Amino acid sequence: MADMNKDHVKGKTNEVVGGIKEKVGDATNNEDMEASGQAQQVKGKTQGVKGDVKDAVNDVKDKIRS
Repeated sequence: MADMNKDHVKGKTNEVVGGIKEKVGDATNNEDMEASGQAQQVKGKTQGVKGDVKDAVNDVKDKIRS
């Protein structure tokens, strides 16, 4: 993978925070927090994919310019 861009960083952050929320929600029997954590993890994974797409587009641009 290329260098991490801001989408990768935001994505990983959301995945980690979401995982923590999910575990805390599970441990405290708080279904809303657990669901919120799961949703935040999905958001993070989506941001990571967005970062991957940006990297791929930039790689293609670089190859075209070469």
